[in-house]
Amino acid sequence: MKNFSFDRIVLVPNDIDLSYSPLRNQLDVETYVLGAFNPGMTRLSNGNLMLMVRIAEALRNPVNDGKINAIRWDENKGYVLDKYKLDQVDSSDPRKFILKEFLPNPVFALTSISWLLPVELSPDGGTIITIHYNKIIAPQQSYQEYGIEDPRISYISGKYYMTTCSVSSERHSTTLYSSDDGINYGLEGIILDHQNKDMVLFEGTIDNKFYALTRPLGSLYFATPPDSIFNPGPSINLAESPDVLHWKPLDQPLISPEKKFGHLLRLGGGAQPILTAEGWLVLFHRVEEKCEVGIYRTYWAILDENNPQKILHLEMKRPLLEANPYLTSELKDIIYIEDVVFTTGIVKSGKNFIVASGELDLCTRITHIPKSAFENYPK
Repeated sequence: MKNFSFDRIVLVPNDIDLSYSPLRNQLDVETYVLGAFNPGMTRLSNGNLMLMVRIAEALRNPVNDGKINAIRWDENKGYVLDKYKLDQVDSSDPRKFILKEFLPNPVFALTSISWLLPVELSPDGGTIITIHYNKIIAPQQSYQEYGIEDPRISYISGKYYMTTCSVSSERHSTTLYSSDDGINYGLEGIILDHQNKDMVLFEGTIDNKFYALTRPLGSLYFATPPDSIFNPGPSINLAESPDVLHWKPLDQPLISPEKKFGHLLRLGGGAQPILTAEGWLVLFHRVEEKCEVGIYRTYWAILDENNPQKILHLEMKRPLLEANPYLTSELKDIIYIEDVVFTTGIVKSGKNFIVASGELDLCTRITHIPKSAFENYPK
């Protein structure tokens, strides 16, 4: 495991005041913060860092009278509880449960609902300046009935763009928010349809086009040719757009799982790609099999500045970031999964990059990584 001079947890569940929760005026049940994690990150005009943190709010006692409850937002009723008999669900994953009546098709309900909280940090990311409870982003459309997850922020041509994953029975989609100041965001709507997660906008344009990493999410894959170097499975793809709203996937996948790295459960974008002297720096995650959730680690790639389909370097052997048990040792009583780091934001800072990650689906981690870590690769 790599050691960095600045590597710390900056936000934990106990830092969140749930009296400001969007659920508070509608549900008369006890809830708690399951996680404050997976933050989008950008730098504001005042020099401070802005984190848009995913707050997963869960029922303190989800099981009552032989039934398990799920929180859902309804367009007409607001936040409601849906009840399912325990013998009708599979709850082996602590983050969600499967409704058995629909098997073999996997149909899920969630044990928590997520909303977004802007948290302003000092320029180095080490100190909380303000938690902007008056700027909370909560479900407001039917396609967000199970919450808003995993924001990623890109600052492009004087404007902040934030992609999020909106979760509902209608579709599992990517939605876009925009802002002129990095704090106040307006919803632009759905920009990628069902079953596509981790859409991350490049922080800049190429030939007047916007580019993004995408990750189709699914369980149906077809076999690769026997002599292929790739395994079937998830991939990170590229898409381009003239206006940020209308996207065309490029014809070839960008990063696919190679056989030499073994079978991967997931592969997807992490922090927003940023332009460096070497090219576009991409931090992404790959997930290896272990228990129910798997092992999440952060890896990296360099893409050509003018042709992002051209990979100049791909590092999928040695992880850049791994979950660090030392950092979360004081949170051991509330840890519910292990071996997960999920990188979701990056900014430049002198000789370092400041990197924001979700740790264990529980808390927010800030790491300063020297720029030199990405310069000495085989060319």
